[in-house]
Amino acid sequence: MEHPLKSTLDRIADALERLAPAPPPRPSFEAARLFRHDPATGGFVAAPDYPLPLDSLVGVERQKTQFLKNLERFAEGRPANHVLLWGVRGTGKSSISKAAFMAVVAGRPDLKLVEVDRDQVTALPPLFDLLRARPERFVVLCDDLSFEDGAAAAKALKSALEGGVSGPPANVLFVATSNRRHLMPRGHSEDRGLIATAEDAEEEISVSDRFGLWIGFPPMDQPTYLEAVEAYARRYDLIVADLERRALQWSQLRGGRSGRVAWQFIRDLAGELGKDLPL
Repeated sequence: MEHPLKSTLDRIADALERLAPAPPPRPSFEAARLFRHDPATGGFVAAPDYPLPLDSLVGVERQKTQFLKNLERFAEGRPANHVLLWGVRGTGKSSISKAAFMAVVAGRPDLKLVEVDRDQVTALPPLFDLLRARPERFVVLCDDLSFEDGAAAAKALKSALEGGVSGPPANVLFVATSNRRHLMPRGHSEDRGLIATAEDAEEEISVSDRFGLWIGFPPMDQPTYLEAVEAYARRYDLIVADLERRALQWSQLRGGRSGRVAWQFIRDLAGELGKDLPL
């Protein structure tokens, strides 16, 4: 006859097993080349290829060349630096990251891009540990990175990039875009006191030093803006007589010039003319 205590313990064990979270799914990277990481489940969600060609990004030739060279070295297994692309909004930082990856990934089935949300920086150390054991090579991209939540996220990113006692994973290249070179939030609360606030600021600034390659994106001047508009118009066969005048009016309504503003004008023009665009 079974002892009553054993029966009770078995029921408790069964209940705990049902309550325990399911183990994260075994990652599979065969389905795509681009993925989004979901820290809540530990899974990787496949994403479609990025459709904008690298050569369609105008006015950032120096930046494209710098980023592409570093990425090619990483893809070939040579030493490469983690990259911080910083500068004003809409100048092509995120677009260059993805378009350059698409240019390099051709013929390299083992190269993958994993995008992480900027609010999930604290999940980077376990993510890097997971990717370290994989045979593929990974570009991990965090768009619009800043440390609005303070030094905890900065410490997590430093830990991921330094890799602890085992060192940083050789098969991971971290790429971040930011509007600010030192990744600091616009304001620091003084609720914790001046010394603690200064220590948080120092922690956040020191993260920038972990990026071996900084690529700056200055504001776009008018000739470069019009060059971008004309390049897009030629590529997608958007022929109008007053293209320049309309493009300048569009930028005035938007209050500035950038590659993003140029692309938004082209989207509006394509819609007017009934043409299709890749994005």
